[in-house]
Amino acid sequence: MIRVLVVDDSSVVREFLVHILSSDPGISVVGTACDGEEALDVVRRQRPDVITMDIHMPKLNGLDATRLIMETDPTPIVIVSGTEDPFEVATTFKAMDAGALAVLRRPTGIGHPDHEVMARDLLQTVKLMSEVKVIRRWPRDRAAAPVPRPANVALARESAKIRVVAIGASTGGPPALETILAALPRNFPVPILIVQHMSPGFITGFARWLATSSGLPVHVATHGEFLLPGHVYVAPDEHQMKVEREGKIVLTKNDPEHGLRPSISYLFRAIAEIYGAEAVAGLLTGMGRDGASELKLLKERGAITFAQDRDSSVVHGMPGEAIRLDAAMLILPLEKIATALTNLVNHRGESERGVRYSK
Repeated sequence: MIRVLVVDDSSVVREFLVHILSSDPGISVVGTACDGEEALDVVRRQRPDVITMDIHMPKLNGLDATRLIMETDPTPIVIVSGTEDPFEVATTFKAMDAGALAVLRRPTGIGHPDHEVMARDLLQTVKLMSEVKVIRRWPRDRAAAPVPRPANVALARESAKIRVVAIGASTGGPPALETILAALPRNFPVPILIVQHMSPGFITGFARWLATSSGLPVHVATHGEFLLPGHVYVAPDEHQMKVEREGKIVLTKNDPEHGLRPSISYLFRAIAEIYGAEAVAGLLTGMGRDGASELKLLKERGAITFAQDRDSSVVHGMPGEAIRLDAAMLILPLEKIATALTNLVNHRGESERGVRYSK
């Protein structure tokens, strides 16, 4: 039985979330709290397996409560937010810096067409996060975190100059992407395309949050714009994203793949077709199989492919499937991915002139 604490300052919302969570026979709501201070007390007394956390609360808000819980009684935390305002969503994602594992949009009310899907997503996420082994965060962890130093990476093969990077991520992806983008140099020479599975309404705020820690411009992709070197393009809600031969972004309403739109598989197929060996592509933490087969297609077309390793993944579903399919040429811990990308885009092709790479 998964023991859950619900934290929200609205009694109506608390009751609503308890109703949804209690509908699953594998979940037991062991307590509720109306602010961060009360949440800290309940965590100490009840030791829940998972916490659903609101952000905007009196006394102690969800961001500070998350930080204190992860420093004292580390527990998987899922941020459940009702806001769609991009500025507030960006603030919500700061909770992931403090140790929260996932951000979800609060399910719509009973009777709404999206209610069942969103409620199912909440239940699935809570169950998944209950299996994550979180570690204690110390107050100075983030400030003291070292900046990864460039290091060479062994390549299975080198042939063409890299012109684009494509990355797919799902559960646990936001902090992973933040870590990668924050460590890339400001003069990163090629565009980066990202598909991040996320609740509708959060992508704009997510992109703004990423931009606060990255030296690269981060955009929500728009139809018809041309890719620029060193710019990051995040696929928008409810659109499939691909790129045409001249480097123009195309957004479509084509059918979901693996039940997802945007889907990683759709982007990766387009990258394989247009860029082939001139691409680097990788799968980060996340559940499911989206993009795994297409990562193998990219590898077969000569692209450099990678997967995040198990130890640094919140969920090793997608990267694990890519590894199982032999789609990943490189299996990398999160802290080494930015270094690997930097080396690949700066040096691939030089090997043909005699430059060798080593770990």
